[in-house]
Amino acid sequence: MTNDQERSLITYNNVTYLLNVVSYFTAGLLWIVPIVMNYVRRHEADGTWLATHFDWQIKTFWYSIFFFIIGMIMIAIAIGGFGFSAIMDSNHMAAGSLIFAFLGVAIIGITVIWHLYRIVRGWIALTSQRPVP
Repeated sequence: MTNDQERSLITYNNVTYLLNVVSYFTAGLLWIVPIVMNYVRRHEADGTWLATHFDWQIKTFWYSIFFFIIGMIMIAIAIGGFGFSAIMDSNHMAAGSLIFAFLGVAIIGITVIWHLYRIVRGWIALTSQRPVP
């Protein structure tokens, strides 16, 4: 890989990391853009330290999506449990639904923090021109 190609991929990764951070301020609307960008140019970095950054961002995206969906499913089930507990007039079911909803919200919160941590950690490694573990 030439120096120009490496600089181009470093700039490209800087843009994808930036878009990941900016997506927090757009309610996640830009979240899909950096993942598509990573898949488009991933092959150009094969065999270099930059390949770890492409893989890092792709894995971060998919794990975040998975756990976010798990949290949302838990919240949806809890909302259904609240409705069912109102019909059945069951305080125990309502309490269980509240706990389940809290766990779903906690999973989403932890996922958001974990995602942001991975983006910051990867970006720091990129600016130091180091691979990501």
